[in-house]
Amino acid sequence: MTEPVIFDRSPWGLVVVSGPDATSFLQAIVSQDLDPVDDGETVASLLLHPQGKVDVAFRVTRRGDAWWLDTQSDYGTHLAEALARYKIRVKVDIDDRTAETGLASVVGESVWAISSAIGREIAQTLLVSTGWGGTEGVDVLGPAEAVRAWVDASGLRVGSADEFDALRIAAGVPVLGVDVDDSTIPQEAGLEVDAVSFTKGCFIGQELVCRIDSRGHVNRFLRRLSLPGTTVPPPGAEVARDDKVVGTVTSATAVPGEDRVVALAMVRREVEPPAEVTVRWDGADAPAVVLA
Repeated sequence: MTEPVIFDRSPWGLVVVSGPDATSFLQAIVSQDLDPVDDGETVASLLLHPQGKVDVAFRVTRRGDAWWLDTQSDYGTHLAEALARYKIRVKVDIDDRTAETGLASVVGESVWAISSAIGREIAQTLLVSTGWGGTEGVDVLGPAEAVRAWVDASGLRVGSADEFDALRIAAGVPVLGVDVDDSTIPQEAGLEVDAVSFTKGCFIGQELVCRIDSRGHVNRFLRRLSLPGTTVPPPGAEVARDDKVVGTVTSATAVPGEDRVVALAMVRREVEPPAEVTVRWDGADAPAVVLA
């Protein structure tokens, strides 16, 4: 994808954490080290269960003395409620703004130059750099009305939901509740690379992820698959190698305008990319290649 295109992904989850103890409160809970984060900077983070499994994946942006935590719309309220459970004797306000927040993703060449010019005209929006498998991107986050105005003012082609799904699957970007859930260890989906600090102090779920990092390994990985044709396997389809089931498809879609299907699947660690496998479902099967 080279020509810039915009995807309106509204509504979007947003939780604003503020108050005198906001930084220390989050620092003791989330997986990312927030102390080095400058005003206006955005980092990836996780809220883990005490057992070290993924509860919510989100981004954190420092906005003065407050923190913006953004995530999928169906996880915004859950994130606010989960954080509130740890609010004990601290001066912190947790404001769930999911109902009033929007997000648009601009993808393609020169998107920062385009986005910065429009951002000067549309107030209240935050621009966040993103990456889509080597393709440049910018996310526009803010009040839903401001994001809609941003989309209209951009003059860019608005991409379809199918196009976006193909983009994010090909880039290996998981969806909460679909590709990862509360049974997922961060290392299984590569989430620890950007979202976990192994040098900060304690945080919820730290013991498992740090033990795996220092002296262990996980038994499966979220991998990208490429399949020929336009027939899309459903979630739950088996991934087999040498007639042995080695994984399960979590999401898949046909690439618009191409004779190709992309998918994400949880695959056993011994299946090292690139590997040829077979995807099987409902009496049907298709060849596939497992990619890193």
